[in-house]
Amino acid sequence: MRLLFIEDDTDLVARLIPALNKAGYAVEHADNGIDGAFLGEEENFEAVILDLGLPGKPGLEVLSQWRRQGLVMPVLILTARDAWHERVDGLKTGADDYLGKPFHVEELLARLEVLIRRHFGRADNVLQHAGVSLDVDKQAVTNCDGEVIELTKIEYRLLHYLMVNPSKIVSKTELSERIYEEEHIKDSNVIEVYVNRLRQRLGKDYIETRRGQGYRLKEQ
Repeated sequence: MRLLFIEDDTDLVARLIPALNKAGYAVEHADNGIDGAFLGEEENFEAVILDLGLPGKPGLEVLSQWRRQGLVMPVLILTARDAWHERVDGLKTGADDYLGKPFHVEELLARLEVLIRRHFGRADNVLQHAGVSLDVDKQAVTNCDGEVIELTKIEYRLLHYLMVNPSKIVSKTELSERIYEEEHIKDSNVIEVYVNRLRQRLGKDYIETRRGQGYRLKEQ
């Protein structure tokens, strides 16, 4: 899952990005509102963490600009703990949730997962398709034989994206953009390697290749 994090507090960024990576997110970061607004408009993200007190352009203006343009990705805003008026303004502007600073990383991750589940119309942290179950919390998959398999970070991101878009044909380029940070985007051959690893674990026909188009999960 690809996440945009807009925050100018360098200490918070240094603490939070590794935790987000460990939780399975590929993170793009901007340290000001101007760059953050541009990234949100030009690239696709499953969710955004948005600080309101940003240099260049305040977070509330960034959010308002996105919503006017019809961008609907879930946005979690960060505010000062006692700034209740900022929380109200943010929710009225189109934020999906808020979190006051300082906060526990575990709470942020939990709130973020709820937002993404809601966005994709899911009620819990287990994705299921064609006899395969993916536990989002444990980043482990249970195959059709009931075998529980722990996944690497990249395997998890790839399978997660396919399972939240089970009927969609996903190109290699789109997969690469979703599972790697921008500076680490790999060529299509690397994507093929990870797809083949998942096929070995879940069945060779679980992920179908659509020649010239990309991949999709088999029909249920």
